[in-house]
Amino acid sequence: MKIKRSILAFTVLILAMLACQNPIPAGQEPAVPVQPIPTLSAPADTNVVNPSSQQESLVALYDNVSAGTVAILTDQGSGSGFVYDGGGHIVTNFHVIDGADVIEVRFTSGYMAYGTVIGTDTDSDIAIVKVDAPAGELHPLPLGDSDLLKVGQTVIAIGNPFGLDTTMTVGIISALGRTLDSAHETPDGSLFTAGDIIQTDAAINPGNSGGPLFNINGEVVGVNRAIRTTNFTDTGEPINSGIGFAISINMVKRVAPALIATGNYDYPFLGISSMDSLSLEMVEVLGLKSFTGAYVTSVVSGGPADKAGIVAGSKSTSIPGLLSGGDLIVAIDGNETRTFDEMLAYLITHKSPGDTVILTVLRGDEKVDVTITLDKRP
Repeated sequence: MKIKRSILAFTVLILAMLACQNPIPAGQEPAVPVQPIPTLSAPADTNVVNPSSQQESLVALYDNVSAGTVAILTDQGSGSGFVYDGGGHIVTNFHVIDGADVIEVRFTSGYMAYGTVIGTDTDSDIAIVKVDAPAGELHPLPLGDSDLLKVGQTVIAIGNPFGLDTTMTVGIISALGRTLDSAHETPDGSLFTAGDIIQTDAAINPGNSGGPLFNINGEVVGVNRAIRTTNFTDTGEPINSGIGFAISINMVKRVAPALIATGNYDYPFLGISSMDSLSLEMVEVLGLKSFTGAYVTSVVSGGPADKAGIVAGSKSTSIPGLLSGGDLIVAIDGNETRTFDEMLAYLITHKSPGDTVILTVLRGDEKVDVTITLDKRP
């Protein structure tokens, strides 16, 4: 039984990155695999939903925001993006432009311009492309607050699936706080984790990568990044199966200004590994006093957590590969931590290198607060 935590270890399903119209070359991408729509109530208390009102809301949203979306064309395929500001900065995915020699940006009006990459972040899969375009072509999109999202809220994706410019699809928030592998390797050759990922069932397909995910108010709440699927076209392109992933806009709001200013962004680093989840058998074998929390399986030697005294599992158990005696993190800065994903989402959206955090851990029968000064990811 393999316990190592890097992120979701897909053995049956495949996480297919969405950048290109053409099949994604092996080894180039990880191969693993909002608010309610306004309604009108009938007189009295019958509470009848008016489909026409819903339709008009979506039509108005498309009219208002589509001019701020763009298609990204490279010598390797196509993707999507959106106008971040009036200075010609375009947000897209790192994997959309990775390795490209030529980048073309096509606006909804048909205007085209060459783009220059000025900053990339392999942890979150974000890139900033700069274009020289007339002011009349630049329509910056309003940014929402992804911390306010709730499961079940309506979201809308606009992008360039299969090269079909400015395509709009509608779905809901399926889950929050997911994690994905980043493209940033750790010193031991594994991958760091990208957190605070939005899961949606809005139809996104190859070419949607880098495009905006909107709430019903027309605010960007995410950047579409990947799908999980077992379905492929005859030419090997992944097909939407109702499970898509987007980078939260609050992550983008932290990363994009740094990429524009300096070309890079530093992530806070704790220096621990944890399991995806704990089964009831694992909880019993480990002798834990809680069913939820982030169980520490390893601590990076000399890292922030190690220096602060966080303890990893070290004693053999009846489950092969599972070591007991590690700390169970149950809160970070007073915020309940039910999973490693929740802790990571808080860490990367609220903290920076040099900041301190307080981890509350269960250590045997004791509850201990541990103060840690964060470093940056190596």
